Amino acid sequence: MSTDKFDLVLARADRVMRQIDERDGAVRNAAQRERARLNAGLGRTVKRVAVAVAAISIATIGVGLILPIGMFGFLAAIGLAIAIAAVLIFSGTREIAAPNVAPDLPNGEMVQRFDSYIFRARRALPAPAQAEIDLLSQRLAPLKETLSRVDQHDPDAQDARRLMSSHLPGLIDRYLHVPASYRSEYDAEGKSVDDRLVDALAAGRTALDEISAKLARNDLAAFETHGRFIETRYKDESLK
Repeated sequence: MSTDKFDLVLARADRVMRQIDERDGAVRNAAQRERARLNAGLGRTVKRVAVAVAAISIATIGVGLILPIGMFGFLAAIGLAIAIAAVLIFSGTREIAAPNVAPDLPNGEMVQRFDSYIFRARRALPAPAQAEIDLLSQRLAPLKETLSRVDQHDPDAQDARRLMSSHLPGLIDRYLHVPASYRSEYDAEGKSVDDRLVDALAAGRTALDEISAKLARNDLAAFETHGRFIETRYKDESLK
């Protein structure tokens, strides 16, 4: 093997390994964010369980002070507490479901819910789609920072919210409903279901990138305008 070919092989191997490292980093960071959300949710669930058990205990004691409840009443109270605790715990379990978004949900929370959704959906997708999910996940931190400063009713924010709450989750949901044996079949344009999924995810990622860049440019323009105002208003006076 010539030196030039050997260098090309090394360069290609280095590029591939770097891409793998970047992808693993994105997955690792997404997993850390999801664990933080799960831990926060677990803490809230434990608090709700504690409040419910305390309320049942107080109610049982109150009734016992007025009427004798006996052993069966005591056991019924314990059973009720266990049942309510079970409902609260299992209601907090997470499935691969589209984010439930209220119209007044803050933009930052919207991004977090979408981040959690694509992390949980990732394992069910083919490898090329997982790579697109990883690229998309990397964009969410700066997007959240930008969208958090924008009103929910801003047209660009509305576009981003539709992509994250409806369009992209709907795409993944419809893909998961296609039987696995049909996903490799090609349509009239020579594309399989997997190809369509990857292309659509890439288009969604590009759209979110464009929205994020537009909002960032708006912030930059507002900063420059404010800076010019201060220079115009106070520069000459500071020389006096």
